[in-house]
Order: sequence, then C-alpha cells, then structure tokens
Amino acid sequence: MRLDKFLKVSRIIKRRTLAKEVCDGGRVKINGNVAKASSIIKQEDILEIGFGERISRYQILKVEENVRADAAKDLYKQL
Repeated sequence: MRLDKFLKVSRIIKRRTLAKEVCDGGRVKINGNVAKASSIIKQEDILEIGFGERISRYQILKVEENVRADAAKDLYKQL
C-alpha cells in the first residue's frame, strides 16, 4: 500500500492530500530512510513522522485497504 494512503486509512493523518504534502516535505521516514508519498509500506515497518519539533514513531501491525474508524488503531502501534 502507498504510504500516503496508509496514513489516511489509519487516521494518523486525516486527509490524503495533507499526508502527501507531509511526505513530499521530507518529514516521514520508513525504517530510517526518508520516504516519498508513493513509497510502499508493509507489515513491521517503522514510521517516523515529524510534526514541528515532535517526532512520532509507529510500528505497522497490519496493512488493509478499508478500515472502520474504530478499528483504525489496530493497524499500528505507537512507539
């Protein structure tokens, strides 16, 4: 699955266009490497997202195309 789509589906970032802008700005890393919006993610990858001065880290537990809002938290674990 594309990185920008996963960020939207998992509700880490609310809108896909915003997720794309964050990725294109170089503020997202997958396993320590700067990632583009089109980067493919898979289970067990570690995401690092820079929001201002704060860096959030997530481990991807599942990759699914469509998820209900209450089940979105099951896709990742915050580190």
